[in-house]
Amino acid sequence: MIRHLLSVGGFTLLSRVTGFLSVAMQSAIMGAGVVSDAFFIAQRLPNSFRAIFGEGAFNAAFVPSYSMAIEQEGDEEAEELACEIYTLLLVSQIVILLLVWAFTPQFVSLLAPGLGDRPEKFALAVSLTRITFPYLFFMTLFALHMGALNAHGRFALPAFAPNLMNLCVMAALGMAFLFPNAGYAASWGVTISGVLELALLMWGARQIGVLQSLRKPHWWRVRDFFIRLGPAVIGSASPQIAVFADTILSSMLADGGVSAISYAERLYQLPVGVIGIAAGTVLLPEMSRRIAAGDVAGAHHAQSRTMALTVALAAPFFIAFVTLPELIVAGLFEHGKFTAHDAYAAGDVLAAYGGGLMALVLIASARASFQSRGDTRTPMLIALCGLAANVALKVVLFRPLGAVGLATATSVGLWINFGALIALAIAQDKIDFDAMFGKTALATIAAAIPLALVAILLRGPALALGAHFGGLANLVALFVLSVVGALVYGAALVGALRLLGVSLPALRLRRAS
Repeated sequence: MIRHLLSVGGFTLLSRVTGFLSVAMQSAIMGAGVVSDAFFIAQRLPNSFRAIFGEGAFNAAFVPSYSMAIEQEGDEEAEELACEIYTLLLVSQIVILLLVWAFTPQFVSLLAPGLGDRPEKFALAVSLTRITFPYLFFMTLFALHMGALNAHGRFALPAFAPNLMNLCVMAALGMAFLFPNAGYAASWGVTISGVLELALLMWGARQIGVLQSLRKPHWWRVRDFFIRLGPAVIGSASPQIAVFADTILSSMLADGGVSAISYAERLYQLPVGVIGIAAGTVLLPEMSRRIAAGDVAGAHHAQSRTMALTVALAAPFFIAFVTLPELIVAGLFEHGKFTAHDAYAAGDVLAAYGGGLMALVLIASARASFQSRGDTRTPMLIALCGLAANVALKVVLFRPLGAVGLATATSVGLWINFGALIALAIAQDKIDFDAMFGKTALATIAAAIPLALVAILLRGPALALGAHFGGLANLVALFVLSVVGALVYGAALVGALRLLGVSLPALRLRRAS
């Protein structure tokens, strides 16, 4: 499983690198103003619906059902199940797409009411949303193929596919002169990427003989899937409702407010995608298979090792986000139309998001305690509790703190969600942290202290060195701090693990018996 985790993490890291290049192009060409705000709002609808009905809820319901069918009924029956769900998914997405196309102005009004007194910006957001929304259609079918491939131990292709979105958006931005503005170009890049991503996974699925055709659905066959899907949709909707709340409230800020949140969120999502989502993607089918085969101890072992690695890998990002947020944003994005003022605004938001980073990267692994057993209801209820606290805090903090208040509320909600998942899983004996996890967590804390000191004490000297490089000053300073910090953290972590009697090979997952 660790090999799969590294494979997914590696390709996801590649997608985050190409994603950074894409965002850097967006910031240079669109800046943080009317066009960028409208584009980010247009992306919000399909991305949020995808997270609710596609990757989030669908995977939580489909992967355990499909894995159990493979283990207990064989590949032929599992293929029947997948193809019948394929048919239902295709029909439902056509209906959703037609409804959103017909009522796009109403959807945008709900999502961004602050645009009501800015008709030009509202009209642009509506036009871009109509272009980007078909991305949901392609990505929901993509999620089905990804779940089937993951259940068969094929993780690399789905992990690579998101790179196509970033490459398509960059290619479209490179031809922005052919469009009314850069927002139109980027929006078409998003939708075209959906076609290519789905085509790639359809090819991969056919290589292993799955999802070969559409089949007439039978309720008795898909019943368990839909029983799991309902609570999973509600649970997956909870964080997206919080995102919608961010978009609604930030649309009331001055031009650039939506963009500040979006640029900070892109950076914040780097470790989430590389580490947190990669861990959850690999862990859920692994635990589902082991539990279906009666190997509960092996499932807990896999979960404990995965969460230990997640903590060790995510800690440097947490330290960087809370100690160097403005430098990170300035070094990566401050060029073209993106100003120093924009960098400070996005940096403050990034620091607030950073407070919830560790909870966010661990939530997917914690949810697997329940979802691997076919229980999507418990994570749903916990997510709703976290959502209630999150939205209440957003309302309270929005006026005094603006975008920073919205991000702070998100972080608090994440810790409530994660803490409740862990507490309930422990109470129900659905998670078992071994000594290796405790030692790894302790070693990570020990290594994070000198890393924080590097960030705080060497920032001034790094900026002084960077000043010799003119417009690249912030980027050079960030590079120097990153290299020194990585060396210090890596050495401190390995040393602390050895002092605690833990070798790196010991973190590998043992083979299922």
